[in-house]
Amino acid sequence: MTTYDFGNGPVPAHQHPNGGGWVADTAIVEDTTYVGPNARVFGNAWVSGNARVSDDAWVAGNALVFGNAWVSGNARVSGNALVSGNALVFGNARVSDDAWVSDDAWVSGNALVSGDAWVAGNARVVE
Repeated sequence: MTTYDFGNGPVPAHQHPNGGGWVADTAIVEDTTYVGPNARVFGNAWVSGNARVSDDAWVAGNALVFGNAWVSGNARVSGNALVSGNALVFGNARVSDDAWVSDDAWVSGNALVSGDAWVAGNARVVE
């Protein structure tokens, strides 16, 4: 069994066939997605469709990333967060708790979207 340490000790994991990033065996990541070599997906996270997780980004917890959404840079998507549509989360941005980022929205810089926040449409959240 192959393992990887996502920060709390090694867990069963594998490298994603499209990009080579590490994915915990508990996460659901479709082959149609891209998980870059330094990106990580763990916990019960689900990444599907044409979504991309790249650079040093990670998706964790019960987070959902799907559609054409991108999570990149040092971005973190966690908790019960949802990133969908053509949304972009990048830079040092954080999306957590029950927050939603959808449609063509952007979350970038050092921005934090958390709690029950929704960012949708053509919204831009930049710090």
